[in-house]
Amino acid sequence: MSRDYELKPFRSQVELHIDYARELNPQQHAAVTAVPGPALVIAGAGSGKTRTLTYRVAYLIEQGIPPDRILLLTFTNKAAREMMRRVADLLGAELQSLWGGTFHSIGARILRRHTDQLGFRPDFTILDREDATALLKACLAEAEIDIKATRFPKADVVGDICSLALNTNRSVAEVVADAYPYFVQLTPQIEDVGRRYTARKRTANVMDFDDLLALWLKLLREHADVREQYQRKFQFILVDEYQDTNKLQSELIDLLAARHKNVMVVGDDSQSIYAWRGAHFKNILQFPQRYPGAQTYKIEVNYRSTPEILAVANAAIAANVEQFAKQLAPARKSGMKPVLVPCGDSREQAAFVAQRILELREEGVNLNQQAVLYRSHFHAFDLQLELTRRNIPFSITSGIRFFEQAHIKDLTAYLRLVCNPTDELAFKRIVQLMPGIGGGAAAKLWDLFSSHRPPLTPAAPVPDPEPSEPSEMPTVSDLKSSNLKSQIPAPSPAPDLKSQILKSQISDPAAPIATALQKCAAKVPKKAATAWAQFTPTIAQLEAEPVRHQPAAMIQLVLEAGYEDYLQETYPNFRNRLEDLEQLAAFALQFTGPEDFLAQLALLTNIEADDDAAKRNDQEQVRLSSIHQAKGLEFDVVFIIMLCDGLFPSARSLETIDGQEEERRLFYVAVTRARNELYLSFPLVRMTPGSYGGDAMQQPSRFLGEIPKDLLDEWNLRSFHSYE
Repeated sequence: MSRDYELKPFRSQVELHIDYARELNPQQHAAVTAVPGPALVIAGAGSGKTRTLTYRVAYLIEQGIPPDRILLLTFTNKAAREMMRRVADLLGAELQSLWGGTFHSIGARILRRHTDQLGFRPDFTILDREDATALLKACLAEAEIDIKATRFPKADVVGDICSLALNTNRSVAEVVADAYPYFVQLTPQIEDVGRRYTARKRTANVMDFDDLLALWLKLLREHADVREQYQRKFQFILVDEYQDTNKLQSELIDLLAARHKNVMVVGDDSQSIYAWRGAHFKNILQFPQRYPGAQTYKIEVNYRSTPEILAVANAAIAANVEQFAKQLAPARKSGMKPVLVPCGDSREQAAFVAQRILELREEGVNLNQQAVLYRSHFHAFDLQLELTRRNIPFSITSGIRFFEQAHIKDLTAYLRLVCNPTDELAFKRIVQLMPGIGGGAAAKLWDLFSSHRPPLTPAAPVPDPEPSEPSEMPTVSDLKSSNLKSQIPAPSPAPDLKSQILKSQISDPAAPIATALQKCAAKVPKKAATAWAQFTPTIAQLEAEPVRHQPAAMIQLVLEAGYEDYLQETYPNFRNRLEDLEQLAAFALQFTGPEDFLAQLALLTNIEADDDAAKRNDQEQVRLSSIHQAKGLEFDVVFIIMLCDGLFPSARSLETIDGQEEERRLFYVAVTRARNELYLSFPLVRMTPGSYGGDAMQQPSRFLGEIPKDLLDEWNLRSFHSYE
């Protein structure tokens, strides 16, 4: 007779070197010492997420789990290094065998061990973005696609389409139909280029960043022996910032954790703000359904912000339906209430922010600990001018410096050429946007244009308005109660920007630049003939009155004369760039001519170019940042500006419930960056694209209306005078 006999594991009593109960709060301690099994840790803003993760790793190792059986996945190399360092400090020993790193670095490490099963050699190289684009260009050439002649998307755009399809687990056709509808008719050719790109990568034994995830997933799906090897190996899996994972990453985690189910994911659903780049918000929401019996731990004690700021944060996110309910609880003493500041217009808003920054500096708040956050780049136009005027140093961390972006420089090149037909750089920049014109052809065309260009005469000056006595600006309460339209002068008639392109033969003496361009037409490369035929009358329209003295109208005309089509073909984030340019046109409404407008842009660009030198000198600087790029940062004082419906939340997001909820999460992220003081401001009126001299009344952001009034102090601005 046989019977089963259970062999129980034996080990000596664990002696913990770390006093977890003393070093962690009760919520953190519960998560760190959780029993094996699936666990979801909802870590609110400022609650010590990184501390919880690192102590969890240390706890597992002290429990006898070998470091090489633990997998710690992060999103950035910096986060991975920081966590590994903290664990080593806690345990007093280096942990070389711990598998910790970004999804991509772990993917590359595993793929190198199994490349033969995927048709690659172990010495494969990894393409950076520039190399991947170069290979895509070769695929476009191989497919004999003339990008400019057929208005086919450029290599960067094709790459982003294929990348988004991979990371969201959709077909190229689905991505094009959803995000790039203006290329739907080109879907078969885009798919063909994608297939060529995949084949060329295999032939060249190279992978791009997306392959590090996609091929890793393919390896696990299709090779049971490899899948079982890593399922057995990784006894415990920990994932940082789980709310930012995409479908590929969540499936990788699920496959690796399928055997032991010891997966702990840490994140904050209220800080999921990257849907636009493929993050799948449902991953964190649906974790309990994918892992029945999963324990959920909430870490809600916030060590960053004052109770008053946390009250606003809790109210700000409360309206979201799809979320794990949580209440951030303060660990700090009481401070001042957050301040609501309605402003007359965006310039008054800029004046308020600049003045308050200086006051806070006098009170001892370092400029480096003050930040201005906004939804989009263009929201800070007037503020940059005001800070420059007051000599307040600032740095911009909203990606590439706004005025140095290609689409801004492309469009302003048209204005520069009209203002100064001897501007060789502006001329060459414009013509090299055309098919078949490279550096050599541009130089020849410049020489030809210069020979035809008539003697220069200064543009007729715009008369200054009659001087008047300085008058006090209307107060916020005045603006709220008055009939706004009655205060705004009627705009001059807008030019007919939808009119047909002018006749091809131009000889109007009022359009000397266009006339000179017309004389160059015979020498233009054949591929560029159509583009040149459109370029010439566009310049003529820009030279004509009254457009010549209306920089906003000039910008809109260039957009409608073909540059908007160029944006579609060239940039994957076409809509964002178009919005930038439309708002640049609105910003230009305050200038009396393109010369003054261009001078201000040049001033801002030069100020921004000094950022690196200022940093080397350790100069104090106010931080100007988009909210997306401020995630993970914190400041003593935060200003959130342009809180108007249509700006924040953005107009596009208002089209769907999901879009509105993501915008509300973005607002929550902005609020929770503040430690001590928070200022929320919006303009009551602002110039808008197409208004041509008139202002539009603004509705305060709906997010402000969701915050109980007793949680905010409202400041009414009364003492501002007319701007000089």
